Amino acid sequence: MSQTVATRSALIELREEQVSMREGYGFLDEKCLLLAGATLRELQQFQALWNECQHLQSSALAALDAALGRHGLAQLLSYPLAEQANAAPREEISVQVRSIMGVKLQSARCEPSIPTARWPLQRSPEAADCAETHAAWLTALVQLAAVAGNLERLHHEYRRTARRARALDSVLLPELAIGVSNIGTQLEEQEQEDAICMRQRPQ
Repeated sequence: MSQTVATRSALIELREEQVSMREGYGFLDEKCLLLAGATLRELQQFQALWNECQHLQSSALAALDAALGRHGLAQLLSYPLAEQANAAPREEISVQVRSIMGVKLQSARCEPSIPTARWPLQRSPEAADCAETHAAWLTALVQLAAVAGNLERLHHEYRRTARRARALDSVLLPELAIGVSNIGTQLEEQEQEDAICMRQRPQ
């Protein structure tokens, strides 16, 4: 900045750069506010899902305990499933993506297919409740994972934007203001010197 030649055109360029930097700082400051609001909403959703997952986990563990009490570990592991379930549950996960200030946010939904017993006589309420409660738990966990990822991306973008805003406000804009002031002072001194020379010039 100190090496800039003190001219009117240089002063105009610096002032235009000053205006652009102030506009950039305003944009970054507004972006930080929007990211903070989005983070707060995602955090509230995360807390609600976390509480739901804690409740569903307790229900799933209680259902598992009841199923183990009814069938035992060996029989529960070999619980006969219907052939159309292919002997294993399938999880269908759908993901929707939206964007806030360039940050991709996801919402996920899981629809697990719960297998049934191969023969009606081998069905038990305990085993069915165990499968249903674990499926509900899995559904909430998938939603929780998507929101957790959103929080990580929002936090990363907020920190990066805040650093840029601080750099403009604390470093670049003050340096530019000093440069504008110095050039303005030099131009005034040059004008005073020119005026003195003009008065001292012999007629």
